[in-house]
Amino acid sequence: MMKNKIETLELIKKYTVSGPRYTSYPTAVQFTDSFDDALLKRSLDERSQKIIPLSLYFHIPFCFSLCWYCGCTKIITRDKNRGDVYLDYLEKEIKLVQKTIHQKSPVKQIHFGGGTPTFLTPVQLQRLGKLIHSGFSVHENVEFSVEIDPRRVEEDHIKALREMGCNRASLGVQDTNEAVQEAIHRIQPFHQTKTVTELLRKHGIKDINFDLIYGLPKQSSSTFYKTIDDVVSLNPDRFAVYSYAHLPSMMPAQKLLNENDFPSTHEKLSMMMMTIERLPELGYEFIGMDHFAKKEDELSRALENGTLQRNFQGYSTHAKLEMIALGMSGISQGDNLYYQNEKDLARYYAMLDDGKLPIKKVLSLSAEDKLRRTIIMQIMCKATINYDDFAAETGLNFKELFSDELEMLKPMEADGLVLLLKDRLFITNPGRLFLRNIAMVFDEYLKKKTNRVSYSSTV
Repeated sequence: MMKNKIETLELIKKYTVSGPRYTSYPTAVQFTDSFDDALLKRSLDERSQKIIPLSLYFHIPFCFSLCWYCGCTKIITRDKNRGDVYLDYLEKEIKLVQKTIHQKSPVKQIHFGGGTPTFLTPVQLQRLGKLIHSGFSVHENVEFSVEIDPRRVEEDHIKALREMGCNRASLGVQDTNEAVQEAIHRIQPFHQTKTVTELLRKHGIKDINFDLIYGLPKQSSSTFYKTIDDVVSLNPDRFAVYSYAHLPSMMPAQKLLNENDFPSTHEKLSMMMMTIERLPELGYEFIGMDHFAKKEDELSRALENGTLQRNFQGYSTHAKLEMIALGMSGISQGDNLYYQNEKDLARYYAMLDDGKLPIKKVLSLSAEDKLRRTIIMQIMCKATINYDDFAAETGLNFKELFSDELEMLKPMEADGLVLLLKDRLFITNPGRLFLRNIAMVFDEYLKKKTNRVSYSSTV
């Protein structure tokens, strides 16, 4: 798939810059807390009149302990009673959201994220399941996924998840090496991951993906090679293998990590190269950026048939779903409007007590935003843009409208990352490592540089 290692490493060094992950376009940094309430109300009222397929995201913010690398929105507590209070407020939010959607809109996708969703007790999970099924029209073939911390889940949790309809689990692993686990303050013996994987399959949750991170303290190519061997032995369906982003100014917990223990840039790049070569050898297709899936997995099929999409959870299998996020900090994505819930728990509660949707920030998409979103999402999900198809969809001539951007891509063409053909822009196999860089060429906000933002590295 790749050029020789030396050439590829040189390209990675050349194109490793700070940039967005493009789980959306425009990205969340463009959201504003100065928005038109009337516009928001009108948009939600319009949504309530249409039967549209939905994706629901529920953010459960609580964690029992702090993982020092983590950049998620979370609250560290051991008080399980806080889960009951949070569910009280989720129930209030569900009732408010119900007024903004058509009662017949089918829910085709559900995802629990966090924090740690399995912070909730089995009884609390059962309650949440009842709230969802009574509050929404859940499709019989819904894709229902839950993020799981193997350190904090018992068999009764899994039974409760299956009972509510969960059919996919994402397990946080990060690394199986004990020294690495100690360095990041996340002790997770491999037998815990193995036991939870077996329990999930025992109870019918057979679609399983693992999250790994490279670039963490104490890691090396050899230790990460062993981590991949360990997790592949459990035969998951997918992997998300993320590059660690060290942004302590934005994520204070990362200040607890010993920076002297981080692998060198060369070592980190070697880990990445080893991963993108080894996982395909072991039967996992490279989807793009940091995702891998078995050939028969829905993610691979979505890539093949053109229904792959990206949203705030990363790559997904269902295109054109309106995503509604519930819980503190959740981000909703519609065709015309994005909005984010309040990130402060007390203020989130207060807004619901006042009978208001807990929306803190909003972005209304312009025609230009939508046009560039189409382009960027095709880059991220299809790795090609057919100019005739683009004209048929938009009525616009791609080569004329984006002549400047095509000129900017010529150095990437010289490096073998893209092909600027007569009828299309095509991203090569080596170029799929650099999807973010290619997408950045079409990002109007980066050109304006209206925001000083710390992004993670593109590669």
